[in-house]
Amino acid sequence: MTDPPPQKTYRIEDLAHRTRTTVRTIRAYQDKGLLPRPERQGRANLYADIHLTRLHQIAHLLDRGYTLASIKELLDAWDTGRGLGGVLGLVTEVEGPWTDEEPARITRTELDARFGGAPDEDAVAEAVELGVLEPVDGDPDTFLVPSPQELSVAAELHAAGVPLSAISGHLRELRGQVEHIAARFLEFTTEYVFARYLDDPTHRTDAHAAEAASLVRRLRPLAQQTVDAELARAMRVFAIQHLRRRLGADDPPEQRGRTRSVDLPTETITAVEHLVGREHTSAFIALAAERELRAQALDDLATPKRVRSELGESP
Repeated sequence: MTDPPPQKTYRIEDLAHRTRTTVRTIRAYQDKGLLPRPERQGRANLYADIHLTRLHQIAHLLDRGYTLASIKELLDAWDTGRGLGGVLGLVTEVEGPWTDEEPARITRTELDARFGGAPDEDAVAEAVELGVLEPVDGDPDTFLVPSPQELSVAAELHAAGVPLSAISGHLRELRGQVEHIAARFLEFTTEYVFARYLDDPTHRTDAHAAEAASLVRRLRPLAQQTVDAELARAMRVFAIQHLRRRLGADDPPEQRGRTRSVDLPTETITAVEHLVGREHTSAFIALAAERELRAQALDDLATPKRVRSELGESP
């Protein structure tokens, strides 16, 4: 039986060079408990592949925006057998794209053509600030478009006569409202779905993390489907109301059939009650008023003909 190959070792300077970090950073990670202590051989500290892997993991998590404190929690989970690999898989799933839409590229000439043909530096700058356009390094005449659909909507609105400044303002307002909806949906799903994975230490294994990642994939489209359905309902309701107001239509159907209180003399109410009974008083007064209104309408229609007849004019 052959002996296993000797474990590769590194001096701290070599480790820093291979991981593109610094000696000072490696020592700081050791002091914070993020990195295991090296093996001491004589007067030298020797590091192994485990240190190399750990430094790559730390760099990966830092790039994703994690703090050193949260990284230490994840690494502690790994060291106690709770599955860092599964957690990183869940992180990758959550941080992946939440839409099937593919980004596209557009040149400045194409962009100007889609928005009327005249260059508008202010509008482009605002689109970049909003993230609708992203500059491409090394190519100042080309932009990355994260959502071609969003850009197409803006182009359609502009073609319909909406100023670009109004479109940008609307997008800023809409984004704030949509972010509120997203936050509420996340709170809702976390409370009822993901809390058991995030709060229970016994559910932090690779298997449980993989199950949580699968749930993310299944729940991901539900927020958009819910918003699409509710937006369609609300747009229909408000569009009908808006159109009726613009056309000066009568009260909408939901306003009809409602009642209002009217002050009437006590003797009038008493007389009607004696005539038709208390249970029919309201109906009798309403019908009497309606009959009077119809009679007045008939008189108004007949008056022009009667006047012409009295003046000797032919109809």
